[in-house]
Amino acid sequence: MIPLRDINPRRTTPIVNTALIVINVLFFLWELSLGPDLQAALMQYAFIPARFASAHAPGMQSVLLSMFLHGGWLHLGGNMLYLWIFGDNIEDRLGHVLYLFFYLACGVIATLTHGLMNPQSHLPSIGASGAIAGVLGAYLVLFPSARVMTFIPIGVYLAMRELPALLVLGFWFVMQLFVGVASLHNVSAQEMGGVAYFAHIGGFVAGIVLVLVLGGRRAESSHPKF
Repeated sequence: MIPLRDINPRRTTPIVNTALIVINVLFFLWELSLGPDLQAALMQYAFIPARFASAHAPGMQSVLLSMFLHGGWLHLGGNMLYLWIFGDNIEDRLGHVLYLFFYLACGVIATLTHGLMNPQSHLPSIGASGAIAGVLGAYLVLFPSARVMTFIPIGVYLAMRELPALLVLGFWFVMQLFVGVASLHNVSAQEMGGVAYFAHIGGFVAGIVLVLVLGGRRAESSHPKF
């Protein structure tokens, strides 16, 4: 299931959410500008679980930097689509400053969760998906009944349906959990890298907990967003 947009009113302008999308795009353009030096830069600056605790490792700055790096146009586009659809409502609920703190905190927790579950990995872990998973977790808590226009490809059958956020995001999380747990029994899958499922799981759970702790008000509005 691929969400395309949600039908969930908001009153405030999502300044921080838009800025986060722009910053992610700018970082990706910087990655492209590195050309053949990109891999060396990622190995030097990105979060790598096996060396995180080392005295000579970049430390927490590598965690923060990795949240804004992506492995390709599809990686970037998928993450930014989810952030665009769901992030504005969380910012609307928490307010601009708390939302920025929430987003970064979810990203840090997600990255550290990945490192905890893959402590021997020497592969760079990059992407905003851990932080965005936190946004999805918060959205599931705050707006479970919100309608999400969803593209559903099933073989040759293609459909567009409005589904409740509880179903769309709940299905997403169950899939991350299922594949993540399955990977624990497959060493080769862990070593090959790819999708950091435990970053998604950690970020999603962090989003649920943090949004309940931070609270915030829900802006009242009768005008849907487009």
